[in-house]
Amino acid sequence: MTTPAFLSGDRVTLRPIEEEDLEFLQEWINDPRIWRAIGRRTPVNQAQEQEFFEEVVCGDETIDFLVDVDGTRVGIVGFNSIVWRARRAEIGYWLAPDHHEQGYGTEAAELVVAYGFDQLGFHRIEARVFEFNEPSQRLLESIGFSREGVHRDAWFADGEHQDTYWYGLLAGEWRNGRK
Repeated sequence: MTTPAFLSGDRVTLRPIEEEDLEFLQEWINDPRIWRAIGRRTPVNQAQEQEFFEEVVCGDETIDFLVDVDGTRVGIVGFNSIVWRARRAEIGYWLAPDHHEQGYGTEAAELVVAYGFDQLGFHRIEARVFEFNEPSQRLLESIGFSREGVHRDAWFADGEHQDTYWYGLLAGEWRNGRK
């Protein structure tokens, strides 16, 4: 049975990831359009996905949500690299390719960013994106993130080194941009 919504938007619902979602997660994390964009290098089998669920999703180091649209699983969004003392976290997300370019990622990211600032008290939310992932760069910029820096040749993909772009958004910028 699907767990109830934790955060709801106009079209997107964010809910806790449950064990019943692992097959969906494993299927899509092994798709090259996903693993390449998020920086994975190796395939994930069922046991590894179960371990991810038990150690990461059920742990205290990240905050993870399943992105749902009308009862259909479409991706995940959440926070990792959380530094509570500094009130900072990194946002991460992916959507199954069948659900790209429909605004679901933007709405999910907006919901989780608002949650981070308004409920968790974050002062800063960061993101990193590889140079070839232009859709993710556009998503971040559309909700107010600024590109703050570049780690040159920091990632190796498709036979060559790629730059990693770092983005940031401060709580005050978010609130001022929402008016």
